[in-house]
Amino acid sequence: MLKFVKGNLENIDGVEIYPIISLLIFFIFFVALFWWVFTAKKDHIKEVSNIPLDNSNEDTL
Repeated sequence: MLKFVKGNLENIDGVEIYPIISLLIFFIFFVALFWWVFTAKKDHIKEVSNIPLDNSNEDTL
């Protein structure tokens, strides 16, 4: 199965850039996520973590 994919990809010019681009997107996303987690305000984290426990916004059926 891999030889069919590899054979098709060898015919595309510039295909070697796609794995690099996908790695960069993956890396940048997780760096941004870690940055947001470490710089998020503690009050916001506490408020969001209590959302599942908040019963005041329940809809009655």
